[in-house]
Amino acid sequence: MIELKSPAQIEQMKPAGRFVASVITALGEAAGVGVNLLELDALAHDMIREAGAESCYIDYHPSFGAMPFGKVLCTSVNDAVLHGLPHSYRLRDGDLLSVDFAASIDGWVADSALSVVVGTARPEDLKIIDTTQRALAAGIEAAQAGNRLGDVSAAIAEVSRAAGYRINTQFGGHGVGRTMHGDPHVPNDGKAGRGLKLQPGLVIAVEPWLMEGTDQIYTDKDGWTLRSRDGSRGAHSEHTIAVTPDGPLILTARD
Repeated sequence: MIELKSPAQIEQMKPAGRFVASVITALGEAAGVGVNLLELDALAHDMIREAGAESCYIDYHPSFGAMPFGKVLCTSVNDAVLHGLPHSYRLRDGDLLSVDFAASIDGWVADSALSVVVGTARPEDLKIIDTTQRALAAGIEAAQAGNRLGDVSAAIAEVSRAAGYRINTQFGGHGVGRTMHGDPHVPNDGKAGRGLKLQPGLVIAVEPWLMEGTDQIYTDKDGWTLRSRDGSRGAHSEHTIAVTPDGPLILTARD
């Protein structure tokens, strides 16, 4: 069921958005050659504790996960493209890292993701990161009251396909509120003018993710990490936004 938020409730969601943005920013700055993925998870854990927030991940156990996630952060490196389970791995020069983080404050959730290159960047990596960022911006711009959900999906797809990427629609954006994942599902491909009519008060996570050479994925033996079928690298960008009468409001905007 889709629950629209009142202006007062959207205001109450802003602290969670600001907190998640601050953690994502800190993680991007902390990621460097030699940094262990478990150190990044510990940093996020410390920030959660200091803020009095709650993790949305640590006990998360949906049907597609082998067991409760057990960490507070997703760290996806190179061909790991989504749901990367943090483990003891030290980042190497040239690694493409995506971090995805969600937390709640006072019962309201926000969700965001960022991709960065550690050390020396390959042009291909910079291109795919830039494409997810531009696709995200296009999807957010299309999230206007009176438009359709398909307009958001189509805007994401247009940018992605123009850059030469194929699109996997198994995972995408979603409703956000008291829980991390709710209705509606927000695919990264769709037809403009179709689907749910966007109304003020709708809060969704918009999250384009792409892989360099395929649109097919498989689940790693850890039971969580999703990897590209052909071993090519992926990138992921995400914001939590609210549809308002004045246009989309990015709750997880990073300064």
